[in-house]
Amino acid sequence: MIRPILAASLALLACQSAQAASVAKTYSYFTIGGTTVEQIETELKRRGPQVKSTGMRHPGATRMEFTSRVGYGERGGRCGVVSADVTVKAHMILPRWNRRKAASSETRLIWDTLSADIKRHEESHVVIAKNHARELEEALKGVPRQRDCAAAQARVKEVTARILAKHDREQDRFDMIEGKNFESRLMRLLQYRIERIESGQLAYP
Repeated sequence: MIRPILAASLALLACQSAQAASVAKTYSYFTIGGTTVEQIETELKRRGPQVKSTGMRHPGATRMEFTSRVGYGERGGRCGVVSADVTVKAHMILPRWNRRKAASSETRLIWDTLSADIKRHEESHVVIAKNHARELEEALKGVPRQRDCAAAQARVKEVTARILAKHDREQDRFDMIEGKNFESRLMRLLQYRIERIESGQLAYP
């Protein structure tokens, strides 16, 4: 019989669930002006959210909070994890353009393509976080029993730190790849959108 004797929760922030771990998403928006692509680009650089890891402003950002709730229990003179639940709160900050009516149809087309890609990029950050939350939850459940609950807690902290560091590296790697491929990706997306417009699948902006 397992006798629960200790419960603890760890709240960890990262700046930047599938079956078990869960994720809660919220959104907020910052407004930009401009009637040309160049002006929109300037507005994004001036008004976009500042990311602590880079010190720069970005077209969008996602702030993640990982929360682990871990229950401990004693059996046979040893202490181990009897329950582990990991949740992620993801807050996405996205741009909202307020000069659409004053801009040309070409600029609107480029904005629609760009803003959709910005949202996809931030949603991808959430997927990465969700996958690591699931990995963390499974790893915590698999922590071996220790001589006492203080040792079990220390092991949980080690596992948490390792997986969250892995999460941060994966987020950085994703940003690096996306940055390198930005121009070619945007051109492909524009071409695809134009083809859909020409085929009548999408209305001209």
